[in-house]
Amino acid sequence: MSPGNLFADFTVLVVVVLAVAAPPVSGQRSVYPSANLSTLWVKNKVLDSVPYEDGLVRAIVLRSPQTSDLSFAAGFFCTPPCQEFIFAVFIFPDTDSFPVNKMARVVWCANQASPVGENATLELTGDGDLVLREKANGRLIWSSGTSDQSVRRMEITEQGNLVLFGQRNMTVWQSFDHPTDALVPGQSLLQGKMLRANASPTNWTEGKIYITVLRDGVHGYVESTPPQLYFKHELSRNMSQRDPTRITFTNGSLSIFLQSTHPGNPDESIQFQEAKSTQYIRLESDGHLRLFEWSRGEPSWIMVSDVMKEFLHVDDCAFPTVCGEYGICTSGQCICPFQSNSSSRYFQLVDERKTNLGCAPVTPVSCQEIKNHQLLTLTDVSYFDMSQIIMNAKNRDDCKQACLKNCSCKAVAFRYGQNDSNGECRSVTEVFSLQSIQPEKVNYNSSAYLKVQITPSSDPTQKKLKTILGATLAAITTLVLVVIVAIYVRRRRKYQELDEELEFDILPGMPTRFSFEKLRECTEDFSKKLGEGGFGSVFEGKIGEESVAVKRLEGARQGKKEFLAEVETIGSIEHINLVRLIGFCAEKSNRLLVYEYMPRGSLDRWIYYRHNNAPLDWCTRCKIIMDIAKGLCYLHEECRRKIAHLDIKPQNILLDENFNAKLADFGLSKLIDRDQSKVVTVMRGTPGYLAPEWLTSQITEKVDIYSFGVVLMEIISGRKNIDLSQPEESVQLINLLREKAQNDQLLDMIDKHSNDMVSHQEEVIQMMKLAMWCLQNDSSRRPSMSMVVKVLEGAMSVENCLDYSFFNANSVISAQGNPSTYSAPPQESILSGPR
Repeated sequence: MSPGNLFADFTVLVVVVLAVAAPPVSGQRSVYPSANLSTLWVKNKVLDSVPYEDGLVRAIVLRSPQTSDLSFAAGFFCTPPCQEFIFAVFIFPDTDSFPVNKMARVVWCANQASPVGENATLELTGDGDLVLREKANGRLIWSSGTSDQSVRRMEITEQGNLVLFGQRNMTVWQSFDHPTDALVPGQSLLQGKMLRANASPTNWTEGKIYITVLRDGVHGYVESTPPQLYFKHELSRNMSQRDPTRITFTNGSLSIFLQSTHPGNPDESIQFQEAKSTQYIRLESDGHLRLFEWSRGEPSWIMVSDVMKEFLHVDDCAFPTVCGEYGICTSGQCICPFQSNSSSRYFQLVDERKTNLGCAPVTPVSCQEIKNHQLLTLTDVSYFDMSQIIMNAKNRDDCKQACLKNCSCKAVAFRYGQNDSNGECRSVTEVFSLQSIQPEKVNYNSSAYLKVQITPSSDPTQKKLKTILGATLAAITTLVLVVIVAIYVRRRRKYQELDEELEFDILPGMPTRFSFEKLRECTEDFSKKLGEGGFGSVFEGKIGEESVAVKRLEGARQGKKEFLAEVETIGSIEHINLVRLIGFCAEKSNRLLVYEYMPRGSLDRWIYYRHNNAPLDWCTRCKIIMDIAKGLCYLHEECRRKIAHLDIKPQNILLDENFNAKLADFGLSKLIDRDQSKVVTVMRGTPGYLAPEWLTSQITEKVDIYSFGVVLMEIISGRKNIDLSQPEESVQLINLLREKAQNDQLLDMIDKHSNDMVSHQEEVIQMMKLAMWCLQNDSSRRPSMSMVVKVLEGAMSVENCLDYSFFNANSVISAQGNPSTYSAPPQESILSGPR
């Protein structure tokens, strides 16, 4: 019988004492560095505790290295009033009065987003999984996910690495591979991984600040859409041709190690800052990367270096959250934006007593009232993110107009030298701290323009004038009322048609309106058909030098509601992952939409292999999946009202020449107020992509997430969701996924056309688990799209406890013959515009 089976039926309660340790005997320290399988720890008052200045420590495993002044422990941690705990690794000085109160520092934690209460359990199970559960309901909080990897024991190493060892002392899992906000000597930050700061010094949940290693160097970002760059250490040209594999906090330096592209050449390193074994480095909530060292003389931890600040040679005002959102930092002081030549007040402090918390708009900016947007001018003010350049805005006026036309733009910064007409325009989608500058000291000029919402004038004189004009018009209207009624009766149909056109005239933020004759001319009398779908056909055209895709709705009544929905929905929003609406035509019975041209057509032509195309490589598929997720995240979470697309499928995902994906066809979309938990609507969408809750007609934006999960599986498997050419048991992709998941045969689902997919099978399996999370029957268990984006970026992991009994509502819906609104699949899969 194996050791794992031998202990499988036993539960051991281990009580570890950290606060009251036995005195050292013959120079030996009392340590308990490891634990074996089938060991259970209960976090309760039986575990002796060590209070320190930020909270309480209850240790489980402990190691005191003979060659270092530091000790490491893994256990439970809390902050006052100590009602919630996290499982963490601690570093503390190893002195004669071992252990030392008030000197512990957390350097890694597992469950910062989901603290546990009293009597929570941590168990190294018989099958080798390290599992943290809430005692009250047994809910899984965190797991190492190593139940099938032959784990034999857990150990805290001399470097502070919490490791699960397998057979022959092979490392199966280690905390060093999953850093949170700190690094200890010997720990590396790998390419694609990140250090993420806590939300605040007293709030241990994840914040918006993070550092990551990319191909061209080390980058610091504040999270938004897209992320905003505030720190960058670029490699030299000859170094950037290699892959920077890691940043390592060594016994002496924080270094970038570069993998040599030529055999025989040694790796290179770039030293940032001197470090010792009694140090640790932490990314903090204000964006600073600080180096701390234990000082025996104090005794205390002291900050010995602010790495970013010293490396960039800047002051605190250059950091993104120093004055909160919209705050302007001037010599360390925070103020709200104002315009010197105006008495209007557009921003106010969030907290009058804490100016560093930032400012908020007095009137929130609304995409539905884009005609009332204007820009607040701030001279000699710069913005930290200089990465989002608007390429076609070289002068100040173009820069401002580009922002006013794009609702997702919240501000622009225009940096220029001596020539005001030749500068760089930077777009900002979420405004963090700004900084006052003195041009003569920084050798450049910069102005910032913040988008604000204005209200119509309420001048009493104008009100009086409107009253007089209203009375006059009313009198004239009374005199000619009979004539107007007679004309209306005789020409009712014509007035109805004109009325329909007026509906579109009064929409706010409308795109360009074209005449029918203009669109007939630009499409050469609609001669180049790209494809057709449920509500009309799409034709290729050209307006000036720009190629466009023109969607023509068939019939005056058939698509009127869908047409109006599409114009209203995307006419006033703009995002890099949404197909841009250029204009429209509403002329009598003719209704047309003009979109940007997407040369590679719709996604289905690239994943169904109907056009003998080469298989997409795994990197391209990942890029497409990320683009789809960011587009949906914008619709769900970043518009004034949530927008549920309701028809996510490969035919409505279009690709440009670089395989950048954009969402199209908003004809079935639904606007949802943010205070609504659910909306009731008629069934709409495409069979095969409909979530189970459509059977109740009470839906949320989570129906899009279910459809996203279906599309994700189609991209991975390279086949249709419903494919009648397959054997009967494999016709429905989701049913097949359920069977393979339950039988642990997910490898069978990978697209066999692509050798590249097979070679990345571990990453593909993780992507399938994300798809299955999105396909959960209970919509509340599905992730939000922002969570999906974080998983794709590597910032969080997929939920472990997934329900594989996916309920396929699509066959039931089809059988009911429900007369609700459906979107028929296009007959062609080469659409370069929405259906």
